Amino acid sequence: MKKGILFLLVTLFTTMVMAQNNQGSKKPEEQIRKYWFVMLIKGPNRNQDSATAAKIQKGHMDNMDRLYNEGKLKVAGPFGDGKDWQGIFIFDCATKEEVETLLKTDPAIAAGRLIYDLRPWYTAPIGSFVPGKPKQAH
Repeated sequence: MKKGILFLLVTLFTTMVMAQNNQGSKKPEEQIRKYWFVMLIKGPNRNQDSATAAKIQKGHMDNMDRLYNEGKLKVAGPFGDGKDWQGIFIFDCATKEEVETLLKTDPAIAAGRLIYDLRPWYTAPIGSFVPGKPKQAH
């Protein structure tokens, strides 16, 4: 079931991205490059008191803001069903080692509240999450 949801999420995002080509005359399939997909999963250390958990969460959010502003984190978001999958990140980094170094700066990962599954992921660097139908290329 989890693999099916992940496949659907990736397929939906890739389709949306490819439909919103705004990178000139290159076809989306000619622009495909590697990104890094991170599945954030409930970690083994989730027994902090509420004040500590809130501090860790604030640090987690601040870290995401920093990585976004540095151009490294392209997509981030939580899942809302309360199950083991907590959220996703998509990074734009040269290497897996760079992503792992950045992940270690996340207080939720450092505290063991989150663990991750890191995979190379390929798509064209186009598109957005703007609601509605994509604008048609002319």
